[in-house]
Amino acid sequence: MGENALTVRGLCKSYKDFSLKEISFTLPKGYIMGYVGRNGAGKTTTLGMIAHLIKADGGVCTIDGINYKEQPVAYKEAIGYIGDSDGFMPDFKLKHIRTVCRDFYPTFREQEFDAYMKKWKLPENKKIKEFSRGMKVKLMFAMALCRDTKLLILDEATNGLDPMVRQEILEILQEYIADGERSVLFSTHILSDLEQIADYVFFIHNGAKVFCETKEELQEEYMIVKGGREDLDGKARKYMIGLKETGVGFEAVIKSDDAAYLSRECVFEKPSIDNIVIHMIREMEEAQ
Repeated sequence: MGENALTVRGLCKSYKDFSLKEISFTLPKGYIMGYVGRNGAGKTTTLGMIAHLIKADGGVCTIDGINYKEQPVAYKEAIGYIGDSDGFMPDFKLKHIRTVCRDFYPTFREQEFDAYMKKWKLPENKKIKEFSRGMKVKLMFAMALCRDTKLLILDEATNGLDPMVRQEILEILQEYIADGERSVLFSTHILSDLEQIADYVFFIHNGAKVFCETKEELQEEYMIVKGGREDLDGKARKYMIGLKETGVGFEAVIKSDDAAYLSRECVFEKPSIDNIVIHMIREMEEAQ
């Protein structure tokens, strides 16, 4: 099979008030990609089309070289999808989940599933509707991890989880890709989580790709700059991305190559993913 876990080419979808525009990217095997943007930017639409939960108007996705049109069963089997709503039947118990997994997924490993249930202390005799949000997310992860998936797709899956459970999930994702054969596509609002584990960042805004780069490339390409009002002349402003002014000074993102054009009194810092995305969103929304 190919060296990419996921290849997306020209994915598009039109709704009455929104359109996703020709989304293309590749995710190599053994890596985690953060898929980021504002609410309504097109994240869930993209991930839903890759998972074939939403029908695309155009474009092609392949997972480990498998095309849905040619091998729909193998394609679906290669994906573990974990969203922010679980879709469980509320009166189901774990025994019902086992039966569904056995019936639907040829590669489901029941012993491994049981080991996760024990490790995460998920109760055998409680109905799913009595499970906490964290318990449901762990159950969804167990269902995905106990099959021969090649790609985990997470759509806001860590929403509403306490920090301890979120940290546990991040560790699971790093274990999942450790063999170098599997990858993760992870949409989340909690960009500090991506800071820890993402290798690539795809930024989408108003249905269009803004950038798709490695985290290291982004942090070399951009800088955070801070300074006093006196450092903010007309020449300096033109290099600023998402300029935020306060009573005493300013903060912005700039291209690293542009630092030479600014006052030496300014403070330059390495940016987080959060810094870059927030300032870019501010810049684009002010330009509208």
